[in-house]
Amino acid sequence: MRNRSRVLAAVAVAALVAAVAGVAWAAQTRTVVGVHKGSLGRMLVDVHGRTLYLFLKDKNGKSACMGTCKSFWPPLLTKGKPRAAAGVKAAWLGTTKRSDGGVQVTYHGHPLYRFSLDTKAGQTKGEGLNDFGAHWYAVSPSGTKLVPSSPPSGGGYGP
Repeated sequence: MRNRSRVLAAVAVAALVAAVAGVAWAAQTRTVVGVHKGSLGRMLVDVHGRTLYLFLKDKNGKSACMGTCKSFWPPLLTKGKPRAAAGVKAAWLGTTKRSDGGVQVTYHGHPLYRFSLDTKAGQTKGEGLNDFGAHWYAVSPSGTKLVPSSPPSGGGYGP
């Protein structure tokens, strides 16, 4: 009887550990969108503080950035409902199914992206670039594009 009680206790502990691990894993798959104050003003950022961009070629909440485009402009993907950090309107966060199968985070109807050359928090090297058929802009907490006071130097990367 004692051994049976120990086995049941061990099973109960294992189940509890698995449940806690499952909750922790689920929390890690949720993407967090925050706000950072940088050279362009207040802008949306990912959990690592990297600037989030919108693409003017996107229509009706659907991404127009596929193939080579997404290697320069990685979409902000999620496996769960995105979470809003302070300064982000949670009601404006959503998702859209991409044609390549991923689930991309949207804000105020705009699919969100990072720029591959923004390697540190707060960088905005993609701001205003004309890549892959349209311009890219950092996103403000009000869901609008941030426009630089002067155009970026250099060119884009796509056709």
